Amino acid sequence: MTDPQGSNAKEGAVTAPSNDPPPTRPQRPDDEDCCGQGCVPCIFDLYDEAMGRYREQLAAWKERHPGESPD
Repeated sequence: MTDPQGSNAKEGAVTAPSNDPPPTRPQRPDDEDCCGQGCVPCIFDLYDEAMGRYREQLAAWKERHPGESPD
C-alpha cells in the first residue's frame, strides 16, 4: 500500500514523512537586548511564547518520530 507521501507502508503503520525535520529552538535574546522600559510585550515575553510553541511542535515531532533524537 502506498501512503499519501509516496512511501510504501503496511496498512495501519504510522510512518513519518522523510522531509519532516525537527522544529528549530528559538534563540534567547541577550540580557542587553531588553531596554528595561517595561514594554508590553517585552522581548522576553515573546521569547517565552516562542518557547511554548517550540515545545508543542517538538512534542508533536517526537510523536511522529518515535525513538529518534531531534539533535
